[in-house]
Amino acid sequence: MFTKDGLYTFIYGKRIGNAEPPLFLKFRSSKAFITSTIALAVFTDIFLYSLVVPVLPFALTERVGLEQKDVQKWTSVFLSIYGAALAIGSPVFGWFADRSRSRRAPLLLGLLALGGSTVMLTIGRSLPLLLVGRFMQGLSAAVVWTVGLALLSDTIEKENIGQAMGYIAAATSIGSLFGPLLGGIVYEAAGYYAVFSMGFAIIGLDVFLRLFMVEKSVANQWLSPVEETTVTDTPESITSSDQNGNTIQPVNPENAPIDEKSVLERLDTPTPKKWTKNLPPVITLLRIPRLLVALLGCAVNSNSLGAFDSVLPLHVQQVFGWNSTGAGLIFICLVVPALFGPLIGWISDRYGTRTLTTVGLFASVPVWVCLRFVTYNTIGQKVLLCALLAMLGLFMTMIMAPLMAEIDHCLTVEEKKNPGSLGKTGAAAQGFGLFNFAYAIGSIVGPLWAGFINDTAGWGTMTWSLGLLSGVAAFPVFWWTGGRIMLKGKERNVSAEAV
Repeated sequence: MFTKDGLYTFIYGKRIGNAEPPLFLKFRSSKAFITSTIALAVFTDIFLYSLVVPVLPFALTERVGLEQKDVQKWTSVFLSIYGAALAIGSPVFGWFADRSRSRRAPLLLGLLALGGSTVMLTIGRSLPLLLVGRFMQGLSAAVVWTVGLALLSDTIEKENIGQAMGYIAAATSIGSLFGPLLGGIVYEAAGYYAVFSMGFAIIGLDVFLRLFMVEKSVANQWLSPVEETTVTDTPESITSSDQNGNTIQPVNPENAPIDEKSVLERLDTPTPKKWTKNLPPVITLLRIPRLLVALLGCAVNSNSLGAFDSVLPLHVQQVFGWNSTGAGLIFICLVVPALFGPLIGWISDRYGTRTLTTVGLFASVPVWVCLRFVTYNTIGQKVLLCALLAMLGLFMTMIMAPLMAEIDHCLTVEEKKNPGSLGKTGAAAQGFGLFNFAYAIGSIVGPLWAGFINDTAGWGTMTWSLGLLSGVAAFPVFWWTGGRIMLKGKERNVSAEAV
């Protein structure tokens, strides 16, 4: 591994010469290890993002010297600039990752950006430096989410992708829970620099795992054909069903080349037009209604989470008189149900995404409306708030994990229906870049939506308006998720076989 050839392989993810296989190759390229590495990368990003949330108001006054009356304005700016960087960087890094030799190289670049942003936030004593640090944090998040999820798509079988996405959703929730909680506690006990020392420790572990990980495409250069595990579909694996529902397998006993046109005819899918192959993959993706609806559902979900970040701490302070510790702990009710993400993903893999996502959106409507009744300070009201938040957390998990898998399914179906329309190497990173863009838009709009309506019309109006948004979004999600519900039988079989 430390020869010239081995070093090239380590850096670029491509074997040359007689380079020896890396140590512990099977373990380092296993699905469990790669999933764990991506989950930790997501956790690290979310943890460092939320770690500074309880510290930021104090940093702006004590380190930058802002007056108290300007703290709220600049706190909002810091939230927005992170979302803006996330929205800008996601499509760009997705395009870059789909043309890169290795998924790991962009992941390491993202980690470099995360380390640099953490240094800036640690030493920063001026607004420009802190703003640049926060912007770089958003760029790092764009890399982690687009490239990391694309790497999972490359690694995990399509029938198990929902469960893998569930682990990512759980890591996100754990990071968003422990970040502000530990940030506030450590700041009170040990000061500003101690907060970021935790961040550097986690970054160190993240660096080790990302360097230790070996992608499947690299590992397969050493593994024997029996040991290789491929997650890409070939024409030989494409099947369809006849009118009686019986599975049709392509017959190719002599391993003769299979004509692409004949395979498409078996799938009852027209040969793609040449002009569609000339479109950029991201434009092709934006022409798929099923994918657009998945992005809509993700944006609605992040909009709801952003709304809570904006108004829930203030509401419990005004109604219950809670301090910042109590306002942070109330989010546990919202976050803990997300730990069921792997189970939700497993269910979506077995029984489809349409039912889970539709039920999650529709069932959240009455819960949103019932939040309007939390208006005075009693034990019963506190219990009611905790119960409603826990229910919303569960319904949001039912939406997010399956829709993340749905995006991967959309990419697979499009590639099988129109081979080559997503480029020679596919467009997994660009697809998840669009997911990240939609999530960023929701995280920007949510706080503004909730904050404005709460200030002008009150808590009750704010809650039912968000419930209305979930109810409206449920209709297109029900119609398109898993393939348009009114598809003809043969077309539905194509979608089913593709995933």
